[in-house]
Amino acid sequence: MKKNVIIIGAAGRDFHNFNTYYRGNESYNVVAFTAAQIPDIDGRKYPAELAGDLYPDGIPIFAEEDLTRLIKELKADDCVFSYSDVPYERVMAVSAIVNAAGVNFILLGPNDTMVKSTKPLIAVGAVRTGCGKSQTSRKVIEYLMAKGLKVVAIRHPMPYGDLVEQKVQRFATVEDLHKHKCTVEEMEEYEPHVVRGNVIYAGVDYEAILRAAEQDPDGCDVVLWDGGNNDFPFYKPDLNMTVVDPHRPGHELTYYPGEVTLRLADVAIINKMDTASPEGIQTVRESIAKVAPNAIVVDGASPIKVDDPSVIKGKKVLVVEDGPTLTHGEMKLGAGTVAARKFGAAELVDPRPYTVGKLSETFEIYPNIGVLLPAMGYSEQQLKDLETSINNTECDAVVIGTPIDLNRLIKINKPNTRVYYDLQEIGYPNLKGIIDDFVEKYNLKK
Repeated sequence: MKKNVIIIGAAGRDFHNFNTYYRGNESYNVVAFTAAQIPDIDGRKYPAELAGDLYPDGIPIFAEEDLTRLIKELKADDCVFSYSDVPYERVMAVSAIVNAAGVNFILLGPNDTMVKSTKPLIAVGAVRTGCGKSQTSRKVIEYLMAKGLKVVAIRHPMPYGDLVEQKVQRFATVEDLHKHKCTVEEMEEYEPHVVRGNVIYAGVDYEAILRAAEQDPDGCDVVLWDGGNNDFPFYKPDLNMTVVDPHRPGHELTYYPGEVTLRLADVAIINKMDTASPEGIQTVRESIAKVAPNAIVVDGASPIKVDDPSVIKGKKVLVVEDGPTLTHGEMKLGAGTVAARKFGAAELVDPRPYTVGKLSETFEIYPNIGVLLPAMGYSEQQLKDLETSINNTECDAVVIGTPIDLNRLIKINKPNTRVYYDLQEIGYPNLKGIIDDFVEKYNLKK
């Protein structure tokens, strides 16, 4: 008898778990996906073109809030939890719902879900959303490119559009971002790569993506996995790096699957040490020593720069931060906040009285965001609501703490300045030495 399976996800790890473990597996029948975290993805289907011969009608996607009903109506035997950046209490609360409905609660691990590359592969992950994976990935790529190596990056999935069209996506220019109709969240992750001259892939079918990346027309010496949220890699890494955040000390041992990601680390990077408390730094050091005692520990900072400090000094400012970092990442401050304080803002203006539409809904779902505005841009409507909310806000200026320039996407009718940040290593060991050893080990010298 085939087992009926519901995959509990958020349009990313769930599809990967299906593709690597369940697609083509005659022992199982995946009867549904459920969706959480990301707006407007329930009510769709995982399409037949991606689901394989066993699923000629595709697989429906429902809201996670309907899970108890779905287990009963679809006669599920197993429920597979397949999304990231959630506290352990939340994971086990879902487990309680599943077990109370009489069925198995399952977490798939690396052995069943990691795909092996034919190229040397470096993975960069983190223990929470917003730790600094992106700037770490950029720094690693810069060191590799300085050695004359062709680096192809692959980003953790963000498939919010047409899943068939997004099966394998290649981004080599900023124009490619528009061609693929990227959301703000996608642009934030892809654009910094392409403007530095390296190709980045993403999409839905991550084995097909890996094979395309390995054969990239511009060449590929090394693959870099640029992780999302706090997920462990989709690919088997030859060098695994995990970023920890002393602004959220203790989270590295209390969020799923961030602790898994830390336990798998060959290198643990303590980021943001320039703005964190000594107590927070010590806590994450102790956590690394406890669960990843063999990891090389790299100390790091993310120093802040802005285009025009005079826009901030003495002004009442609205701070716009990266959306996922504030929502399921639960950060109380980001790069924009740090910049506002560093460059002398008189006041951070609360945007909540001025938000409209989807932005107001975001604050209802995540009431602890506080006086920061998340740059939500999963859809055209969210972008319009973001623009209206910013322009409604009674402030002197806007501090843009997102990884991309929002002025390209929306019209801001107030003085504004953009924040920049890169990883800066402190002392030794450092990433340059680690990359030197990696290049030597895999005989990658040009």
